[in-house]
Amino acid sequence: MTTVGGQAVLEGVMMRGPSNWSVAVRKPDGEIAHVNQPIASPMARHRIWRLPVIRGVIALGESLAIGFRALAISASYAAQQEGEEGEAIETELTRGQLFFAFAIAIGFAVLLFKVSPALITDWIGINAGWFVIVEGLIRVGIFIAYLTLISLFPDLRRVFQYHAAEHKAINAYEAGEELEPETVQRFSLIHPRCGTAFLLWVMVIAVFVFAFFGRPHWYWLIATRILLLPLIAGLAYELIRFAGKHQRNRILMTVLAPGLWLQRLTTRQPSLEQIEVSIRALKEVLALEGTHDPNERKVEVMA
Repeated sequence: MTTVGGQAVLEGVMMRGPSNWSVAVRKPDGEIAHVNQPIASPMARHRIWRLPVIRGVIALGESLAIGFRALAISASYAAQQEGEEGEAIETELTRGQLFFAFAIAIGFAVLLFKVSPALITDWIGINAGWFVIVEGLIRVGIFIAYLTLISLFPDLRRVFQYHAAEHKAINAYEAGEELEPETVQRFSLIHPRCGTAFLLWVMVIAVFVFAFFGRPHWYWLIATRILLLPLIAGLAYELIRFAGKHQRNRILMTVLAPGLWLQRLTTRQPSLEQIEVSIRALKEVLALEGTHDPNERKVEVMA
């Protein structure tokens, strides 16, 4: 069975496999458009990039790049007016645009969730013994508050619905069920490999990593929070990857339960039409990976 991940975009869903990704978008006229792209991953060319932890850093970078490109595609289709079907859709970001998007997104995340909690804890004056614990609690608190705040925006509700539609489709596929909207709707909107859970475990693992540094001077405090981020992300990736392969382990799922609960903030119950879009993206990826015949879904999966 092909390992599949995904991401909600504007009025659609992006699904990715090991070698390809596809984004499906509901256009203003009601039709579903899709764009498929190959993945040129360095992990496929050099064994060193497939080593534990390192592969997590590479996978995170690839996911961010693909995510930005998928968002650009979905935004183009979402902005398309009726009667423009024959016009070309701009689907690619230039290197400069991609780098700028990376810099803004990563800079904002590091400042808000890494540097700010460390400086706030330092300003409070917590001693070295409790420093990383208090810092971790502040970091998680900021993260939960941020998710709660953005979940209140009506415009993001549909994105969260597509996020749930992505989870439901992948859950149905991994269960070997038929990819039909009514069938997929019955599945959970929670998934262990969700990016929301990943971000939470990045913050939890950071507590253990930063514990080795105690409470350094403010400049080393900022440096360690930035420079150790790839290592922490790689460790969190391995944890999420392991969880995805052992979903029937009750003890493991109990330990990881907070990450699953947090997904309630970033998912909303989708409609059948939204699930249909998610299924389209998933089927496109599976077809590209050579593991799916839309007319013989169960045969391919069970094999």
